[in-house]
Amino acid sequence: MIRDQETLTLLLDSISRFVRERLVPQEHHVADTDQIPDDIVQEMKDMGLFGMSIPEAYGGMGLTMEEEVLAGFEIATTSPAFRSLFATNNGIGAQGIVIDGTPAQKAKYLPKIVTGEIIGSFALTEPDSGSDAASLRTTAVKEGDHYLINGTKRYITNAPEAGIFTVMARTDVTNKRSGGISAFIVEKGTSGVSLGQIDKKMGQKGAHTCDVMFDNVRVPAENLIGAKEGIGFKTAMKVLDKGRLNIAAASTGAAERMLADAVRYAKERKQFGKAIGEFQLIQAMLADSKAEIYAARCMVIDAARKRDEGLNVNTEASCAKMFASEMCGRVADRAVQIFGGAGYLAEYGIERFYRDVRLFRIYEGTTQIQQLVIARNLLSA
Repeated sequence: MIRDQETLTLLLDSISRFVRERLVPQEHHVADTDQIPDDIVQEMKDMGLFGMSIPEAYGGMGLTMEEEVLAGFEIATTSPAFRSLFATNNGIGAQGIVIDGTPAQKAKYLPKIVTGEIIGSFALTEPDSGSDAASLRTTAVKEGDHYLINGTKRYITNAPEAGIFTVMARTDVTNKRSGGISAFIVEKGTSGVSLGQIDKKMGQKGAHTCDVMFDNVRVPAENLIGAKEGIGFKTAMKVLDKGRLNIAAASTGAAERMLADAVRYAKERKQFGKAIGEFQLIQAMLADSKAEIYAARCMVIDAARKRDEGLNVNTEASCAKMFASEMCGRVADRAVQIFGGAGYLAEYGIERFYRDVRLFRIYEGTTQIQQLVIARNLLSA
């Protein structure tokens, strides 16, 4: 749902200009150093990007889901690292508090998340619990007015920069299913919280992940999200529905960038006396990419609108995430092929996108998990 088209247009134009003039020129630097420059981070904070989907009552933009994915399309036309830093705040890093947090939790943390004073992170995955999220082993045992949390989380996005973690832990050890899981807000400086080394990944340099360890971490009971045990897994799933739409938007935006680069190269590169774009086999790859991007964009916007209408979009979010992320991988492969030998060289940037976007098909639920979600929903209807 778009609330004010003129205001939204101004926002999208400013994001597009920022991406084009400030972020794209920094892509190689970020890839080489594995760091986003501090001045760029500050500019993103000043633009309000860290609080786009946080309610206006807490200082955020309060974008609707449709407005958010439209912004996501623009943001994703550059290195995913930039998006990862602030989009985690707007998505999984803060949405547990936004959706199910108590008034006190929202008032305490959301204003600081909006400004980027603290960065939110979502701690669900564990060494032995990935796609099977309900099997997590991290425990939270109540002791008086505190909980004692023990366990290890893995592949946690923004963990090195995070100020708070939304941590999923089992409060009922006798319940091995999802009903025994609760969600907690854990501050980074809490005694017993430690971080592993930053992961060395295939791609997405500048977007950091690492293990987060909890060793007898005492967390106030008031930090139990929703002030109720046993609803943590439901909170996580609601957060992931939104996160999957954001990843679908990011996949679509990245594909649009790669296609634009491929089209430009196809016009410039000459073989056999003419631009390679004049050859029909090159045209076929460009056309297939455009059609699939268009389809993904339509899916994402449709699902976002339904979510804004208050409908359950569990199936639609999984469909959009699955299709858009797989589509993005195909576009990346075609783009490298169109660039030929140049596509294998780092200086052209396409090989970096090829590596970067591979992760889209894995996090927020792998393609195979999306297939299971979609099929389960169909069969249970």
